[in-house]
Amino acid sequence: MAKNTTRRKFIGSTIASVGLLGVTAAANVAANKFSSLLDHYVGGRPATVEKVEGSEGWDAEYYTADYRGRKQATEAANELVTEIEGEGIVLLKNDNAALPLSTSETVSMLGRYAADPVYGGAGSGTVDANSCINFYQGISQAGFTINDTAYDWINNNYSNYAKAAITMDNPSTASYYIGEIPWSDYSSDAQASINGTVGLVFIGRGGGEGGDLSRDLKADVESGVSENFTANSETANYEDGQHELELTAEEKSVIAAAKAACTKVVAVLNLSTSMELGPLVSGDYEVDAILEVGSIGATGAAALGQVLAGTVNPSGRTTDIWAADFTADPTFKNFGGKRYTDIEGYYPEKSTGNAYFVEYAEGLYYGYRYYETAAVEAEAGNYDGFDYDKAVVFPFGYGLSYTTFSQTLDSVNADDEKVKVEVTVSNTGSVAGKDVVEVYYSAPYTAGGLEKAAVVLGGFAKTDALDPGASQQVTIEFPVRDMASYSSDEQAYVLDAGDYVISLRTDSHTVVDQKTVSLSAKKYTTDSATEAQITNKFDDMTEYMEKNVKTMSRKDFKGTFPEEAADKSAADCGVELVEWKHEDHEDPNATMPTTGADNGLQLIDMRGQDFDSEAWNDILDQLSVEEMATCLNDDAYNTPEVESVGKPATVEPDGPAGFTSLTGPTGNCSYCSEVVMAQTWNVELMHRMGQMVGQEALASAYNGWYAPAMNTHRSPFAGRNFEYYSEDPLLAGKIGAAVVSGAAENGCYAMIKHFAMNDQESYRVQHVCTWATEQVAREIYLRPFETTVKEATYEMKYISDDKGTVSTKTMPGCTGVMSSFNYVGAEWAGGRKSLCTGVLRDEWGFKGMVITDFELYDYMNKNQAIYAGTDLQLTYSAMTGEYQGTNTATVVSEMRESMHRVLYTVANSNAMNGMVPGSKITYGVAPWQYGVWGGSAVLVALAAFFGYKAVKNHKLMGAEGKDGEAADVPEVKKGDKKASDEK
Repeated sequence: MAKNTTRRKFIGSTIASVGLLGVTAAANVAANKFSSLLDHYVGGRPATVEKVEGSEGWDAEYYTADYRGRKQATEAANELVTEIEGEGIVLLKNDNAALPLSTSETVSMLGRYAADPVYGGAGSGTVDANSCINFYQGISQAGFTINDTAYDWINNNYSNYAKAAITMDNPSTASYYIGEIPWSDYSSDAQASINGTVGLVFIGRGGGEGGDLSRDLKADVESGVSENFTANSETANYEDGQHELELTAEEKSVIAAAKAACTKVVAVLNLSTSMELGPLVSGDYEVDAILEVGSIGATGAAALGQVLAGTVNPSGRTTDIWAADFTADPTFKNFGGKRYTDIEGYYPEKSTGNAYFVEYAEGLYYGYRYYETAAVEAEAGNYDGFDYDKAVVFPFGYGLSYTTFSQTLDSVNADDEKVKVEVTVSNTGSVAGKDVVEVYYSAPYTAGGLEKAAVVLGGFAKTDALDPGASQQVTIEFPVRDMASYSSDEQAYVLDAGDYVISLRTDSHTVVDQKTVSLSAKKYTTDSATEAQITNKFDDMTEYMEKNVKTMSRKDFKGTFPEEAADKSAADCGVELVEWKHEDHEDPNATMPTTGADNGLQLIDMRGQDFDSEAWNDILDQLSVEEMATCLNDDAYNTPEVESVGKPATVEPDGPAGFTSLTGPTGNCSYCSEVVMAQTWNVELMHRMGQMVGQEALASAYNGWYAPAMNTHRSPFAGRNFEYYSEDPLLAGKIGAAVVSGAAENGCYAMIKHFAMNDQESYRVQHVCTWATEQVAREIYLRPFETTVKEATYEMKYISDDKGTVSTKTMPGCTGVMSSFNYVGAEWAGGRKSLCTGVLRDEWGFKGMVITDFELYDYMNKNQAIYAGTDLQLTYSAMTGEYQGTNTATVVSEMRESMHRVLYTVANSNAMNGMVPGSKITYGVAPWQYGVWGGSAVLVALAAFFGYKAVKNHKLMGAEGKDGEAADVPEVKKGDKKASDEK
């Protein structure tokens, strides 16, 4: 028995000792593999900069922090959010001067969104609601008395009513409820309390990453499209064909009650996208005033209070057309996606194994481009049955004010290079305010020729705040070549000869005055920025559309109006989807680059060097293959340090609402939605917003920013519209360029996204092939990115000699781009070379780095990315594997060029603040490493203890085996059965 006990102790101690050593080894291996993840959440290796002797007095403060720490910077940013929101709120309706209100009036805040605001969206646009002020606080701060009886009841009960929830890339668990509380459910006290008050009815719609909005609520709930969207009292009221952007029965019941009991009714639209608002403009549910406030961010609610009280005069303008019937829009039947029925087993490991597609069958004719062109064609007798006044509730570029303005078209001049328009704006009302000047052009169109919208925004400007009686002359200029149309046949932008009408409008439809300029034909065969030869980059897409899609044409709107898409065969469409293998793309002429050289250079030495300077070769030679692979492949919200060249680790948070994160609050400012930013139509204000983001970066030790988002509002049902500026590429591009330039001035590189044509969320990681002609792609969906790349600039400081002389240099402001999940044509966007290299770099002259969207899916091939021109992997390498072929000249050469772009971006950022040429960086130990070491020491000590016990028990076993056997087994005499039985 003693021997058995000792054996058990020996085995147990041995297992414990070996197990603890195994756990220790596994923990260290895991910590090493997930080091970037730990760095991100716990903190990376502290860096120490060693300056060159004699440089102590040099000025290496390239960027100056205006605020002491994150808290102070965030407070300043929050103040700016209030200003942006105040200038971005759009007054859509204001009958009988219903607004502004007197603060002596009691207001009743009605509707669930009065107490449950839409601050932002789900996903990368997530906003920490705990850091925001709500509508009650914002309106109270403006001096209003609020009907607490109604508000408190709503606040205490809204959580009992299910609300829409987009679940990322998983429609089977999403829900699409509006969640409004029917008026009949309000308590009798709450109902009675609104009598004689001003009714503020809040109408809300959220949005989010990974899912779009429902285009048929009743069908979705009945079909069981989602396990979380099931029948309830709200769905019982759905009508056939009702979509998520219509008013619901519950919302109508609240409006009707407010109209019956309140002195006036103001609808406050707290939206992530546009809605059908016809019922609020006329009929049984007409209200006195409508304010569109968007997603409000941290302090936007304060701006609402100020606008209601009249201390801020609204000057926002719509960034999309607000149609009366979204189902009659040309994009409605070709949104979301259909399936290629013969594609199965295609990248099946982490995706569906299938493939989907979306066809931009409307061509150029979406948004105001469709409705304004349709109006022109209808007036000419070419489009029977179209009535603009019935089709459109609010035009693009529309917005009212508490004052009145007059605009005079003083002059229009055009030469071969540019159009120059001068406008005088006068405040003819009684209060101060700002106005927006909008200049449009109408190019000559020939039926059957290049497609052209009848009205296109050419330029815009926001006035200063003008006192009553004051005037301001505004000059707007834009290149003549902007009015040219892309021709795939000519592989050029073509300006047709003829009369071009330059019109001054208060919105896309309402003409103030216009003048005509005659221009000669011209063909633009080289890029406007680089003079590189323009060639077709998307012939496959154009050919697909010509073969498989009846694309809408102005020569016959009725006959070419898009039909509803249906599933079809990829083979019938001439589409072949091939899994990418790096072996098939080896360059036989590639030579193995030099690696691991000792040239004594540090990254700071390259600050201010031109991207194409030969000096880059020497520092790139210092890189090892392992360093390159690590730096390019482990870039979730960071890039790792590279010791051989003195590249520091960088930090790059999301997203379009500022430095927020879907993984948890960061303590930084949450900005209002990009829609609200664009609704300001104020480039200078958005430049200040970019500067503030840069200041927050300095205060929080951030270097990059996954934003702004530049995709297009092709359809109001896109779940991520709140992240994007507008349906118009010029407006989006100008606003984006201003933000990016401002951030760059403080050393923060913005990474504009999602490149490209990621204009919906449906099937985005399920191989959704996005199809449009090259003309449509270039003129609409690529244009915001192009404008930002070309126009974002700033003046950068750098030390230019060995005496510490500080020089300045005009630099490109846009040095970061994020590619997208979707396919452009039949190729993943991030792996399409004609997109990420051919257009972006070779034509437009982009010099910076491109990162993938979150790389978790099998089709996002790392080698395909660097081959195509996408440099960084937004992933944790331990989760997604390594590069292949790193022993080949082709892959190493591609990695080297990607490192060139990364190093160029970082060298000219705030990551170099405080460093002078020759400075070296040494690294300490990351805080989590101490934890790993400490834990390992404890585990090893325990393993040693159990090992000691195992040895001790092993010795006892040996001793017991030698001299303990006789004692263990008593001698039994022959024939002594009793003794034997007892034994």
